[in-house]
Amino acid sequence: MKRSTERILTTHVGSLARPDTLIPILQSKDRGQPYDRETYARLVREAVASVVRRQTESGIDIVTDGEQGKASFFGYIVERFNGFERKPPPPGQEGNPRAASREYRAFPDYYAWSERIAEWAGGRGGGRQHGIDVCTGPVSYKGHATVRADIETLKAALKGLPYEDVFMPAIAPSYIFATLPNEFYRTDGEYEQALADALREEYRAIIDAGFVLQIDDPRLITYYMMNPDVSVADCRTWAAQRVEAINYSLRGIPPEAVRFHTCYSIDVGPRVHDMELKDIVDIMFRIDAGAYSFETANPRHEHEYHVFEQFRPPDGKILIPGVISHTTNLVEHPALIAERIVRFARIVGRENVIAGADCGFAASGVRFNDTHPSVAWLKFAALAEGARLASRQLWGRS
Repeated sequence: MKRSTERILTTHVGSLARPDTLIPILQSKDRGQPYDRETYARLVREAVASVVRRQTESGIDIVTDGEQGKASFFGYIVERFNGFERKPPPPGQEGNPRAASREYRAFPDYYAWSERIAEWAGGRGGGRQHGIDVCTGPVSYKGHATVRADIETLKAALKGLPYEDVFMPAIAPSYIFATLPNEFYRTDGEYEQALADALREEYRAIIDAGFVLQIDDPRLITYYMMNPDVSVADCRTWAAQRVEAINYSLRGIPPEAVRFHTCYSIDVGPRVHDMELKDIVDIMFRIDAGAYSFETANPRHEHEYHVFEQFRPPDGKILIPGVISHTTNLVEHPALIAERIVRFARIVGRENVIAGADCGFAASGVRFNDTHPSVAWLKFAALAEGARLASRQLWGRS
């Protein structure tokens, strides 16, 4: 992957809002309902071409397809993997799976209010009313044609546009393991290994296309919040086991072709129960990746750049700190973005920093986060300007 050798490069996490014309098809596709495949393919090509062009126009250096053809950042499992089927949720589990988390338990009034606002606005919801995906048979990969189509669509969209590098996100085996129930394999280890073996085929296709592979796993750091009855020590033990599975899936893949992303997802609540970066960063650094993307733009975590004064990244590794937030419609001032970038560069070296975002701006294709899609492009432009300001400071150029 490219490094910030002459100036601070810019990127983001991946997911961007889908056009209104595509959303109904993505909804049908996600629910296993019939849809017009030709119309879907055409709309995805148009959407990818648009978001790639707008990324470059906004000043983003390291671009992607915005996950336009996916209903969510991990909801494509049933489509691309054998061994899963959609089942009705168990009684009492039809609602938001976050309802049992530390945050929901601590602030029930806030989250009840937030869910009512979301329902009224037709916005986000976390329900499982359309069922949950369950492993009911041997896991194997069947998405070869689909990932090839994603790759070719992105390559076509890149033609004639200025960019420094290209990445493509894919879900981590650890995230599927943590979120989709297993009813087939005898042990957790067997289930997670099967997931890693299957996902490896998608990873190799992305690498072979010449793209940087981004491994997405928010659960590595949200496991603590989602499980109120476990300690930080327990979470560290759990996370270390998940890292082993991620590395198994990456065996033989050059670390410099891989970047890893974790974050606190799309929760826009008080967030006082987020796991602190100091309690997980050393485990994150064990992942066989060349770069690490994480959340530091929101006010709950902005101070955590100090963590890297104690926990230095391994030699040659790149940090991709989030310097713009996905949870607010306030557009960060470029001077603030530059300040955030320079903090990291002063600690780990300017060539070891790429400026990024906290999380995706549309974790689900059928809705956006609390940031309006039009604001995301303003944030990207501010990110690019902030990186230019930081580069002037760090390279001493006017």
